[in-house]
Amino acid sequence: MIYVIRGQKVMLDSDLAELYEVETRSLNQAVKRNLDRFPPDFMFQLSNQELISLRSQFVIFNETVKGRKYRPFVFTEQGVAMLSSVLKGKKAALVNISIMRTFVKIRALLNSDETLSERLRKLEKGTDIMFRIVFERLDKLESETPVLPKRRKRIGLKK
Repeated sequence: MIYVIRGQKVMLDSDLAELYEVETRSLNQAVKRNLDRFPPDFMFQLSNQELISLRSQFVIFNETVKGRKYRPFVFTEQGVAMLSSVLKGKKAALVNISIMRTFVKIRALLNSDETLSERLRKLEKGTDIMFRIVFERLDKLESETPVLPKRRKRIGLKK
């Protein structure tokens, strides 16, 4: 349920509403009553192009926005955290904790990917050096190997 849009990890209003077990309309109304808590880096509305792009990429996405009059709102990690102050109740708190843990896990995974990519670069650099050494030694062996005459006496059984 987490998408990358405009370079940010976000969740759709309809997906959040499903998790919080409220109607999307109710979630959006609660947010609109508290718009001062949701600056553009917490929440934004998808453009038509972004909506078309998501629809073409994900079959499941079509079902989540099917029959809607308006383009969906998406919430960044900070926006999801702010939802807990707008939506009250035990379920809202539990869902919010779960979502925040997921965002933290994704961040940790992405950070470990940077470490893995750095390790891969070092490995590639190391293998380049090793291959160069191997090829240099093969060239040296080839140059030191005496050239055998084309017609020479065969050793072994004759066929």
